[in-house]
Amino acid sequence: MTPSSAPLLRTEGVVRRYRSGASEVTALAGVDLEIAAGEIAVVAGPSGSGKSTLLHLLGALDAADAGRVLFEGADLGALAERQRTLLRRRRLGFVFQAFHLVPVLSALENVEYPLLLDGVGRAERRRRAAEMLDAVGLAARLGHRPDRLSGGERQRVAIARALVHRPAAVLADEPTGNLDSRTAGAVLDLLADLNRSLGTTFLIATHDAALIARTPRRIVLADGRIVADSGRAA
Repeated sequence: MTPSSAPLLRTEGVVRRYRSGASEVTALAGVDLEIAAGEIAVVAGPSGSGKSTLLHLLGALDAADAGRVLFEGADLGALAERQRTLLRRRRLGFVFQAFHLVPVLSALENVEYPLLLDGVGRAERRRRAAEMLDAVGLAARLGHRPDRLSGGERQRVAIARALVHRPAAVLADEPTGNLDSRTAGAVLDLLADLNRSLGTTFLIATHDAALIARTPRRIVLADGRIVADSGRAA
């Protein structure tokens, strides 16, 4: 999908610091970034460069020490915790390296779980979960628990779960980190297909060189700063 010109996600001079023993670590040091609606982009950089911290701030999982983080024009720092919770539940999706599937639930039950939390009726949430699992190629695996799925299938379930409520954006932190190169490539193909077909915005933090090379926009972090951005005008 062609990205909209209006930013869906935006940071303005964002700073995030953490305590590490007696010292203070600056994870992000004045980051300015815009991600347009419908865009797919990667955030690359070495361990400790601030990739995960940036995704956590954009996903309203953490708060900046300075600067502003905006989603659909709303300043996340000005929202009450209840508002941030609803935003995460209804407008954002998350995919992690470790899948975070509930082991005692089937693929269908894992995918419908966010809808259950949001009060969607049983028939409707099952219909939507089955539809999303079909979209990620797992229509035949609805009743399988995670221990009966391959790593790639588990990540597909996690992606379906992140998308089942049709969020505006999905934030993915090392989504191919536990996968072999062939399976990782298939997952990237899936994300690109979903971006085109659903118009969902994807921002992916990764070390995966193949994923970085295949994604149209590459944002590179080092020491908490953006040092390169293929989508930024010169």
